[in-house]
Amino acid sequence: MSTGRKLLFFTLFFISQMTVAIAQSFEVRGKLFDAESKEPLAFVQVALFAAGDQTKPLTFSDTDLDGGFSLEVPRGNYTFKAFFIGYSDLLKEGIKVNGLTDLGELAMQGDGQSLQEVVVQTSKLPIRSSMEGITIAPEANLANVGGTLLDILRNTPSITVSEDGTIALRGSTGTNILINGRNSSLTQNLDQLPASAVEEIRIINNPNARYDAEAEGGVIDIILKKGQDLGTHGGLEATYGTRNRTNLGARINHRGLKLNTFAGYNFRDWKNVGNRQSTRVLFEDEEVLQQNTENASRNVGHNLTYGADYYFGNNVLSYEGVYQSSLDRQVNTLFAELERGGASPEAFDYVRRNQESETDTGLDNALIFEHSFKDKGHLLRATASHSFRNQFKTQEIDIFNNTLEPLPENRTGQELAYIDEIRNISVLQADYIKPLENGKFETGLKSIFRKFDNDYQYLRFDESEGGFVEDPRVSNRFVYEDQVLAGYGVYSMTKSKFEYALGLRGEMTFVDTYLENTGETNRQRYFDLFPSVQGMYNISDVHSLKFTYSKRIDRPTAWRLNPFPDITDSLNVRRGNPNLQPEMINSFELGHMANFKKASLTTNLFYRHVAGQLDFITIVEDGISYSQPANLLSSQSYGLEWIGTGEVSKWYSLNGGLTIYRIIVDGSNISQEFTNSGFAWNLKLTQDFKLPLGINFQLAGTYDSPEIEAQGRDLAQYFIDATVQKSLLNGKGSIALSVRDIFDTRRFAGFARTNTFSQDFYSKQETRIVLLSARMNF
Repeated sequence: MSTGRKLLFFTLFFISQMTVAIAQSFEVRGKLFDAESKEPLAFVQVALFAAGDQTKPLTFSDTDLDGGFSLEVPRGNYTFKAFFIGYSDLLKEGIKVNGLTDLGELAMQGDGQSLQEVVVQTSKLPIRSSMEGITIAPEANLANVGGTLLDILRNTPSITVSEDGTIALRGSTGTNILINGRNSSLTQNLDQLPASAVEEIRIINNPNARYDAEAEGGVIDIILKKGQDLGTHGGLEATYGTRNRTNLGARINHRGLKLNTFAGYNFRDWKNVGNRQSTRVLFEDEEVLQQNTENASRNVGHNLTYGADYYFGNNVLSYEGVYQSSLDRQVNTLFAELERGGASPEAFDYVRRNQESETDTGLDNALIFEHSFKDKGHLLRATASHSFRNQFKTQEIDIFNNTLEPLPENRTGQELAYIDEIRNISVLQADYIKPLENGKFETGLKSIFRKFDNDYQYLRFDESEGGFVEDPRVSNRFVYEDQVLAGYGVYSMTKSKFEYALGLRGEMTFVDTYLENTGETNRQRYFDLFPSVQGMYNISDVHSLKFTYSKRIDRPTAWRLNPFPDITDSLNVRRGNPNLQPEMINSFELGHMANFKKASLTTNLFYRHVAGQLDFITIVEDGISYSQPANLLSSQSYGLEWIGTGEVSKWYSLNGGLTIYRIIVDGSNISQEFTNSGFAWNLKLTQDFKLPLGINFQLAGTYDSPEIEAQGRDLAQYFIDATVQKSLLNGKGSIALSVRDIFDTRRFAGFARTNTFSQDFYSKQETRIVLLSARMNF
């Protein structure tokens, strides 16, 4: 062998031996036990980090049933760390590994505070303000115990919830509601989502170009719980209330250093009764129609959330799912008295009893991939999600003419209806964030595909046929499909006292509707640009000023475009309008934020102009009232808003908000009757009292002033909730007694006035409810 070949051989041999030596791993072992009880600790998360760097573990594992652990690493210097819920983290630095290393028996000290207590005292402020809007922590408000997402929103500043669950933000019902930042068909029925499943709610009044341009009022993003803390933890809760109302829930998650899994389940059995009254007067015909509806309902539902996060390298792959199912039964009995005056006076009475049964199934799935580059904040995220919802409703209707007594012998007719609505929403999205010197650049693409299929079959009993016969004048199938293809860019810069963000979003919209009965189609195509501006000037560590502007769009919903009439009540007909065009909104906001040591106050001055305002109008033809949506010429709203929190003393704190605004509606393109204006305001105030023996007492009050509509006004509504909570098991558990609407004042009422008719309504549901709830965290 030549000298050169010998040298090459020994060089390769030396490198290979060095590689083996470097790659050789050595065992690091030990045993963990409770410092007080001396019992071994099983299933504790243990990990080894490179010395001086605790950001990323090199290896990790769980202790066995005897508290033992074994980790393998190459020779080197390391830091050992153990994590376990209810215990302080155990840290051991300066570990030199050059062979088998036995750390011996290590004691973990119990943590005096439970995880839940730590969360509440640090990040779980009831309301947090930022340049974009506010963030609500539902668990900080005892009034939400045992409730649903709608109960959280009822107690949230700037938001009002109508009788049918419609959400209004600063007086606008055009809100884009998201779940975990994604479009979802599950938002169609927010009363199915339990409050205990919600981590936080983000309200963005003036969203930048990163968000969909959809919605006049802004964005409400509902973040569901998934659990991120190392170890295994979860919670149980149970609520029982008047009229046998029941709510049961459980959640659990296990987080390792590479895998996080979570699941939550909620069962809800909710009953309600109520009454609705309305009076309509036709001036020319001297006709008075008085209607009184008695209703009773029961909803039994199941809600399941589940998912996992897998961490590998600089990547995270996540799956998130939600499954919902419910059965809703209602009995609505309408008593009507019709009187006509004039030269030929007459009177007519009738009763319409509707027994409804609705099954509701929903499924939401999302896959999220996230890659972090070496530079901090340098990120790529891709999301694919699909949301499905199927609502099937059966209506069995008995009609009793010329009587107000709905007895079997007085029945004069029968009707039957089947309503099958299927909603599908698919979303593909990619976002890229690149840090810059003192700033960053964000860009992304998003595609939304929606299809709503509503099949309405209406039948009447025909004695000559001996059964039910479909009525083609009422039955219809309406299919709505749209696609929104979007791209955006946001450039933001942060300097010593000033920060700003400039954004531009482009959206191409494709809308197709099809009415099967008539073969009628509607096709719309349009492209729009949506700029956004956000700026903040930090005057000091306490005070800052902010300014935001955004242009947005509010597209007509599928059911508003369906032209086929709903004549369930033959004297009060609802129908859609296929000629509706989208609203275009320009929104401005100027604000001041003050963050003190134990208090914060945010003041916002806002202005919104809407071209082509979408609103419901009522017209009367031949004694029949038709309610339908229409594009009014415009609307304007401007107002002032205060949102704050404050710890007055160790035993008393409060939070809430006051919004005052004026709305001007111009429907002169249809008629001067549809022009109106007026002031409105709403107040939300929550007061917390910390009493001895671990008892908390809370009062939460809401007042929504009268608010104008195109043809009239909705009257004020107001209510107060009270809750007392006792902490148990060293803060890991609690029991609470809550009384909703303690003075039984919450109701919905309003009126419409035109030159030809007037209409008044009053609705009162059972809102004074007593609930007893128990919770335990582990």
